[in-house]
Amino acid sequence: MKKRMLAGLTALMLLLSGCSSLLERDYLHVTAHNTTPTAEGDPSVLRAENYQELVNGLIYFISQGMETGSIRLYSDSEDVDAELDAACLEVVQEDPLGSYAVEYIKYSISSIVTYYEADVQITYRRTREQINSIVSATGTTAIRSELETALASFAPERVLRISYFDGNEDYIRTLCQEAYYASPSVALDMPEVSVSIYPADGRQRIVEILLTYHLDLKELERRRELLHLNSQELVRSLWSSSGDQLLLNAGQGILDAGGYDPKGGATAYHALLEGGADSQGLALAMALLCQELELDGRVVSGTLHGRPHCWTVVSTESGWAHLDLSRLGDWENPFRTDSQMMEAGYLWDTGSVPQCGEGSPPASSPSD
Repeated sequence: MKKRMLAGLTALMLLLSGCSSLLERDYLHVTAHNTTPTAEGDPSVLRAENYQELVNGLIYFISQGMETGSIRLYSDSEDVDAELDAACLEVVQEDPLGSYAVEYIKYSISSIVTYYEADVQITYRRTREQINSIVSATGTTAIRSELETALASFAPERVLRISYFDGNEDYIRTLCQEAYYASPSVALDMPEVSVSIYPADGRQRIVEILLTYHLDLKELERRRELLHLNSQELVRSLWSSSGDQLLLNAGQGILDAGGYDPKGGATAYHALLEGGADSQGLALAMALLCQELELDGRVVSGTLHGRPHCWTVVSTESGWAHLDLSRLGDWENPFRTDSQMMEAGYLWDTGSVPQCGEGSPPASSPSD
């Protein structure tokens, strides 16, 4: 009996020089090349007649969370050991699930009359719960939606199986920031984001996103509940107005709760319940009230005179417009066009924000 050990292999994190766009096929579930192998009576005993079926068998064991199994290889290969070594290496290095979940694979081979039997032992570096929690998502919208779901529940991690993915870690971090801004009612503590991608390249990859919050879960849930109650009370006081005046009244209500504090907190909770907030906190509070009032308002993260600064774009009666609550009392008309904002020293990613100009159409969607 021959025995071989395939050493544990750490999957490399992908480092790319840029972010290419993803195919717009959101939530596309792609069937991998590993179909369910043929079992020989016992589902833990598989049959393989060539190298690809051997690879498929190993991937099947991993997908089922099996620690042991046997593969009967009906092969005329001159070096079965080398074939099995290569299959184990491919699964651990090149298959997304193997690269993400497996520490190492070891095996022993017995020669039977008409076949070779490989007894396989798999050691994992992920729990079964982690493997089961993997979600398939393809396309920017689908990935961002999964991140919004994770942030809404203050989840510590999200693991995605993404097809046709050629982005990098920074691309995922950017989507995390966008997801955070899109959910102002739970944007209470932007977590530290750690991203690992398995494997280094390929048609399909697994992206592991670890979210480390600065506040504990109990405190986050407490703030979420208080923010909800406070925003609901404020909204009830605003329903007597409508149109652009409703937007202005909402903004003024936020400022009345505490106002602009460049050194203040950065959430809607700080703006409405802790006596003031910085520009990000005001922008999140405005976006929150827009959602509660069934208006369209979105946080913009950019710079003002070269320094980080946030504001909102809102859908007004005349079209999209910028609204910076930190300057609400400084401008005769607080609804500003793109050109007016640029002239005032604001810069932002114009491709991710609705165009704001004279007579721009309301409620148009920003480009992905």
